[in-house]
Amino acid sequence: MDINQIINELGEDRDLYFRAVAPPIIQTSNFTFTTVEALRTSFENEYSDYLYSRGKNPTVSMLCKKLAALDGAEDCLVFNSGAAATFAAVLANVQQGSHIISVNQPYTWAQKMFDSILPKFGVTITYVDGTTVDNFINAAAANTEVIYLESPNSWTYELQDLKAIAAFAQSKKILTIIDNSYCTPIYQQPISLGIDITIQSATKYIGGHSDVVAGVLCASSKIIERIFNSEYLNIGSGIQPFNAWLLLRGLRTLPIRLAKISETTKVVLAFLNNHPQVEHTYFPLQEGSPQLPLAQQQMKGACGLITFVLKANKVEQIEAFCNALQHILMAVSWGGYESLIIPKCAGMPKESFDAKNREHRMLRLYVGLEEPTYIINDLLLGFAAM
Repeated sequence: MDINQIINELGEDRDLYFRAVAPPIIQTSNFTFTTVEALRTSFENEYSDYLYSRGKNPTVSMLCKKLAALDGAEDCLVFNSGAAATFAAVLANVQQGSHIISVNQPYTWAQKMFDSILPKFGVTITYVDGTTVDNFINAAAANTEVIYLESPNSWTYELQDLKAIAAFAQSKKILTIIDNSYCTPIYQQPISLGIDITIQSATKYIGGHSDVVAGVLCASSKIIERIFNSEYLNIGSGIQPFNAWLLLRGLRTLPIRLAKISETTKVVLAFLNNHPQVEHTYFPLQEGSPQLPLAQQQMKGACGLITFVLKANKVEQIEAFCNALQHILMAVSWGGYESLIIPKCAGMPKESFDAKNREHRMLRLYVGLEEPTYIINDLLLGFAAM
């Protein structure tokens, strides 16, 4: 299906709501029935009906149809955060004694689940360097139920060979899950490469306005229905109608926003690569990236995240750089209009800073929708303050 049709038309029956151009917000907690038999039928299969907005809601369903189509999936669930989507996807596919293989340093809340919550129930985790397929093969055991991927990851942008890993997992009947937040389905479609479940933080590019928190989970109808009837309804972490409407609004401009951000990122990246106070940059689609051929093979673009390493001898220099910025905001996340920056050293005690450790000198820059010169001029203020 054409992407324009997905974004502007799919799931929208305007004749049902006064031929309005914008989709409606069905802000209701529950739905009525005219007969007991109709209510009984809805109780029997809530996945296929509107009973209570903790489960299905028309505004949310419209969003799900669009997101599933963008991902090339059969169906979709939308949660009130990316962390909730990740938790449900994993929890639904493990049992006591299960084993999970995960890439090193996954999304923070995925790792907290792996390290602190699942071990309470006898689930074990093996972390591997995901850049080598053999690492997954060697880590697999008879009780391995899930392989958890994040490609690219959100700091140094390591990739996994999704097609090869999916083929191995299928041969062993292991379910594969990927966090696809970095690329969105516009720039990478893991399901077409054989991955079972894709997750993304819709807080970022899907929303696009820094005003809604949400998470997306796409997969086959069989997988989605199973998660809906258990984890989704039981935990009660589904998105609310108004936030779903905000995401529908964000989808309208998603392709053009990503295109603009991608073009600006190229200019800013070139500037950073040529600045004498930058030791190294990380970006998956730049020349010299060790995984460039794989990135070109499975990604259509790389959007707006750049990590760069400052030549700094002490943490105060990095703090001075960040504190001097006038327009680039210091904050977590990404995907909105505004450019953002976050220094790695903010996540550790100041006394733990080690200038010899490249990771301690990393800053992650999200290139927003501003003009390149606007962003570069602000970065120059930071360099001058060092």
